[in-house]
Order: sequence, then C-alpha cells, then structure tokens
Amino acid sequence: ADQHQNIFAAIGVHPHDAIHFDSGVESRVVDLISKSGKVIALGEIGLDFYYNHSPREIQLEVFQKQIEMAFELKLPIIVHSRNADAETLEILSKAAKNPKFVGGIMHCFGGAPEVVPKLLDLGFLISFAGNVTFKKAENLRNAARLVPLDRILIETDCPYLTPEPLRGRRNEPAFVLHTASFLSSLFAVNLEDFARTTTWNLLRFFKLNNQ
Repeated sequence: ADQHQNIFAAIGVHPHDAIHFDSGVESRVVDLISKSGKVIALGEIGLDFYYNHSPREIQLEVFQKQIEMAFELKLPIIVHSRNADAETLEILSKAAKNPKFVGGIMHCFGGAPEVVPKLLDLGFLISFAGNVTFKKAENLRNAARLVPLDRILIETDCPYLTPEPLRGRRNEPAFVLHTASFLSSLFAVNLEDFARTTTWNLLRFFKLNNQ
C-alpha cells in the first residue's frame, strides 16, 4: 500500500485467529497502522461461529478489544460475521453509541435479510461478494434488495466465493465484474452507473474523494 498510490490497507486479526491475539499482537497491529498513512480501516474483525477455529468466548473478547482499538486509532471497522448475527448486532449496537465510533463496513454479507435494516440504522455500509450470484442464494439476494444504492459495496473475497459463471475457479479481483453485473441487473440499473455508484460509496466512506 505504501508503494502504490491507489492501494490502501486494512489491518486486523480475523476471528479465526482470535486465540492468538495477545498484547504483542496488539502492539504489532498498532505499530503497523501508526507507521503507514495508507491504513484506512481496522479489519477484518468479528465473529465466525461456523468454523469456530477460535473459542467463541475468545472471539467475543477479541472483537470487542479491536473495536476499542479502532476507537483510539480513529479508524472505521470492517466486520466479518458468520452464523453470529445476534451476537454481532449486540456488539455493534453498543459500539455505534460510542462518540469515537466512525463507522463500519459489513464485509461479505451473509446474514439474514432482517439484519440489513439494523446494520443500516447503525450507519454501516454493506458489501456483497460472488456468493450473491449463486443459484441457491435467494435469501442473500433478498437481503441485497434491502440495501439502498448509496450504502452498497461489492468485493471479491478472493480466493473464495467466485461468482457465477466462473464458480469453481480460484477467485481474483477481475471477477468482481460478474458480481457487479449481476447486482446491477438485480437493481435494474445500468452496469456503468452501478460501478460508478459503488466506487463513489467507497471513496466517500473513506474520505478518499481526492484520490
């Protein structure tokens, strides 16, 4: 990120690795962020109760700790949440009430449609990956339909969640075009307009308008 003007970074400890979080890791994260002017978010952080690679109680503790770090660093958060809608919302609802909270993005949204309005009320942007194109993902598409165009983002989550019609291949950033095309059709808007809107949403959120 430091080497390229148009590349930025987010740094955080994923819930899979929460069990490894300690004061040394915390210091390393803060040091990396402090030494670079290109780190624009703390993340991805959150909860993953699907794989449970780290015990749930530790995930909850580390998620809260990293939110507090974001407060002190004055950074927005990028949140990972899988099979943990209720717990994630409870933590984020409390975080959003803190005057130091500067916003967040729900990365690779995979929750229930009823979660969307609650996240929007907390000021979050919601990002969708290639799984929204999967044939059996109607529930996810119903969730996407609830997101206003000025609050939606798209992403790859590479190397995972390769969108149709390329599913089965290793995902890469170029394939986000297929996700964009699919969602533009879902919203019945021109692809170029949709791409312009999602790009602007990101630039506005991170205050990168002059980049």
